[in-house]
Parts: sequence; C-alpha cells; structure tokens
Amino acid sequence: MTRKGFGLRAIALGGFAATLMAAVPAAHAEDKVVVFAAASLKDALDAVNKACEADVGEAATVSYAASSALAKQIEGGAPADVFISADLDWMKYLSDKKLTKPDTELKLLGNEIVLVAPKDSAVETKIEKGFDLAKLIGDGRLAMGDFKAVPAGKYGKAALESLGIWSSVEGKVAQAENVRAALKLVSTGEAALGIVYATDAHAEKGVKVVGTFPEDSHPPIIYPVAQIADSKDKDTPAFLKCLQSAKAGALFRDQGFTVLGPSN
Repeated sequence: MTRKGFGLRAIALGGFAATLMAAVPAAHAEDKVVVFAAASLKDALDAVNKACEADVGEAATVSYAASSALAKQIEGGAPADVFISADLDWMKYLSDKKLTKPDTELKLLGNEIVLVAPKDSAVETKIEKGFDLAKLIGDGRLAMGDFKAVPAGKYGKAALESLGIWSSVEGKVAQAENVRAALKLVSTGEAALGIVYATDAHAEKGVKVVGTFPEDSHPPIIYPVAQIADSKDKDTPAFLKCLQSAKAGALFRDQGFTVLGPSN
C-alpha cells in the first residue's frame, strides 16, 4: 500500500476504537431511551428525535456508528433500548442470538447507493455494466465503508461485482469505519470518488452525485428497527411508535429515505 493509501486508511479507521468505547459510557450517563443507529441516519434521525420528544416525554440518547460495530456492542452488553440497522443482516445477527424482541422488528426505511465526487470535480459517467470506474478514479482512491462488515460497503461491493468491475478497482479502495467517514474522505478531496447512500450525498454539500447504482445491482437496502430484548426504559414503546408516525415519515422522506413501515 502506498503512503497515501495508508494515510487514507488511518484517517478512515483511526476513530473506530474510540467509537466503540464512547457509546457505552454515554448510554449509562442518562436515564433516557438509548438508540443505537446506523451512521447514515444521523441527520434524519436527529430531526425525528426532536419531533418525537413531546410524544415520548423526552429526547432519546442516540449513538451513531456502523451497524456492525453497534450490533457487536449490543452483543457485548451495551445498554441500548433500540437498534436501527442499515441492513437486515446485522438485525438478524442480534435476533438469532435472542437479543431483540421479535414482535417489535420492523422494516422501517429504504435507501439507494450512489457514486459521489468532490463538488468541484469534473467527473461524469453513466453507471452501467462494465463502465470504466478505474479510469475515473485514476491515481486517487475510491472511498467506501468496510466491505466485509459495514452495510454501505457490502452493498457497494455487491454492486461493483454485479457490474463486473470489482477486480479493476479493489486495489484502489479506501475502506472507512462507516459510510459517513467514507463521505468525509470525498468531501475533503482525500478520495477521488466514493460510494455512499443517496441520503448521505443529500446531507453533504461538499460532494456531488455522479450516478446512482442500478437497484438490481445489489440487495435491497433496508433499514430494520427493533427493541432490544433487555430494554428497561418505559418510554421505548412510545419512541418506536413515533418512529412509525406520519411526522417521522415526512422527516425521513425529506432526507431522501423511502418509508417502508407504517407512517400514519
């Protein structure tokens, strides 16, 4: 790996241990509903949390990170009440270990993945089978979530494999601890291109969307939610109900999400 490549890797992954350590003490510190949510939900869920405060009786404490990291924290005993994953796999991981309440599991939101570049980039392309992504990246890097664990990275790799170009770009990938870290690498110009959710691109003025990956090039992007099995906070059911309300649905749609669960 080049010195530049190593630097990108260090930037992307340097905060991972801190993220793992930070969420648990914060959760202990307040007697509130504690939500562990995928990093890509931050802008939308912050707005929803504020809107739901009156219904729930308090604002929830929300810890954002990669779904994989959060699921492992919950498995390790972190005191979460609600988990919102960016894919079905990590919810199933907890469900299979009987760490969620099955009757509360719900497919809440949908999303898309897009190719982004720094806002002043001249890159233009059409995402299709065999398109020359390696040439577009040039001597730069392709930022994406850790494709072995982070949902956005897994979706991105699946799309690139489906389009027949993964092998041509694998050596150019700068993996990040979560999708927002990948987005930052692009917005700061440290990566030439990146694969992130459409909602992340919507939230970051420092990038532009170059193209949207075909829906059939990757598994459906679904965000499930569930109450954690040992949740003790009495306000958790009210928070889950508000997540499915019409006002929450409107806020999620404002950020580019598709609402899958009830929103009335």
